[in-house]
Amino acid sequence: MPKNTIIDDIMVRNVACATLPGSRDEVLKILKDKHISGVPVLKNNKVVGLVTRTNLLRKPEEEQLALLMARDPITIASDADITDAARLLIDNRIRRLPVVEDDKLVGLVTIADIIGSMADLNITEPVGQYLNNGVVPVWNETPLPVVARAMELAHVKAAPVLDSNLELVGIISDRDIISASIIEDTVEMSDMSAGADDDAWTWESMRDTMSIYYSVSRIKVPNVIAKDVMIKNPITASLISGVSDCARKMKRNKIDQMPVVNANHKLMGILRDRDLLKALIRY
Repeated sequence: MPKNTIIDDIMVRNVACATLPGSRDEVLKILKDKHISGVPVLKNNKVVGLVTRTNLLRKPEEEQLALLMARDPITIASDADITDAARLLIDNRIRRLPVVEDDKLVGLVTIADIIGSMADLNITEPVGQYLNNGVVPVWNETPLPVVARAMELAHVKAAPVLDSNLELVGIISDRDIISASIIEDTVEMSDMSAGADDDAWTWESMRDTMSIYYSVSRIKVPNVIAKDVMIKNPITASLISGVSDCARKMKRNKIDQMPVVNANHKLMGILRDRDLLKALIRY
């Protein structure tokens, strides 16, 4: 595939979407059923937002789609070059671009779509120079809620899993966490005092109180350990693996990151599909 590939050649045309007004549960079902990480949000057939797994995990108690989504997403035209898309994705730290013509959604292009085209470009330079330093490895006995919180704080979408010998034994992504999670409904209580703080005749212990009960629905990450959820025997790369070879592995296995290991299977870093886009711009 030539480098001057345009978006129309690689974009997804039958795009799964959410619409306003909508709910978190509807989006969660789409993400699980379609095995995708995010969808555009439409209002009156116009793209007004994007909602992703990250949005859901960051606000586990929020149910309204309008408050979960990222508003006014960056879009691209179908005749734009894939290098233009790569720059937009890197500069704005996003993973997908709605393709819009005459204010109408006509497709969606993701990092994975561009990586798929890079697999045919025969870029042989080694991937070692494109490794990202932001790696958050976890022990295989770590509780999953701790893994999820660590990934959230580090702003990463995947964590390599190590055993007690520091050998790579698996990888956990935000997709795995969402797939394992459930919607938990609880009833919580709030006590509201009928007395005022400046009421001299009201003692703290004697105030009348009014109890308000309200329901809370949140995404609950189950209290299992990392090795129960992780993808075992993950696809890996080495520091001298070629860019297009790694792009082919990502495309073939439908993954967006690969742990990089040495000859002793010790973790050296992680290669993300976003990192490979830099090679396309330089190519």
